[in-house]
Amino acid sequence: MNIDDFRRIALSFEGAEESSHMGQPDFRVGGRIFATLASAKEGYGNLSLTPEVQAEFVQELPEVFIPIAGGWGRMGMTHIRLSAASEDVLTGALQTAWRLRVEKNTKSTKKRGTKPEQFRAAKPRRKK
Repeated sequence: MNIDDFRRIALSFEGAEESSHMGQPDFRVGGRIFATLASAKEGYGNLSLTPEVQAEFVQELPEVFIPIAGGWGRMGMTHIRLSAASEDVLTGALQTAWRLRVEKNTKSTKKRGTKPEQFRAAKPRRKK
């Protein structure tokens, strides 16, 4: 697989859009990043996973998946070695990152959606 395959597959998911983060291509759903090509020069795509999913992927295919160094990696950010990934593996990994992002977006929207009403109920407006 290569960068063009990564881009094609990432954009095949419902609502996925290409954007840019710090001058590097990224892929978003609902305005939030689920994958990037920030490490493309090194032959990697990057996936936003949970630490638990990252651990499963790395354990199953350590020649394909590598945690990104430092704090980003501890939060679940994961390299996928494009040259070592099959189309099925790349598609599954990107779909997992996309699905996790959609789930997080749904939870965030629910929380944000209730805040304004709670605020209004707790703090009545003064009459002038």
